[in-house]
Amino acid sequence: MSNMGLSLTCKENGISFIQARVGDRYVLEKMLEKGSVLGGEQSGHIISLLDNTTGDALISAIRLLTVLKESGKPASVLRKAVTILPQVLVNATIKNEYKTLMLANKEVVELISRLEQKYGSEGRILVRPSGTEPVVRIMIEGKNTDEMQEDAARLAALLEEKFSV
Repeated sequence: MSNMGLSLTCKENGISFIQARVGDRYVLEKMLEKGSVLGGEQSGHIISLLDNTTGDALISAIRLLTVLKESGKPASVLRKAVTILPQVLVNATIKNEYKTLMLANKEVVELISRLEQKYGSEGRILVRPSGTEPVVRIMIEGKNTDEMQEDAARLAALLEEKFSV
């Protein structure tokens, strides 16, 4: 669920950007598979394999302070290196047993497909079941927050109509 602005910035700067399933264990698994040294999640968990195999806020803070000191630039300047795109996150409450079936539903698949075409290369849609709650998380990223909110709400309503608790 990382912000698309991060992947665009990495691409512009020749930095390899690899995505993994949501969850620290999947990020670590992908890092070990690809030989990466830095990984994290939008939640703020950052894994530096130079130091540890788990997210550690103190190590992350020390790494950030080291970069600030070595670059001689304030955080406010370094933060501008990445343009964060707006994101909308909506939860649809559905029965747990339907989480694996939802993406087999023709109407759901068609709506997701239409939204993916609509946002194209200037945005993205992520629909994923929560591993801990009876919800499906819908994240839409793009430029127009109001439009993204409407689209996410429409998809959530369809999911709830088809698979409600």
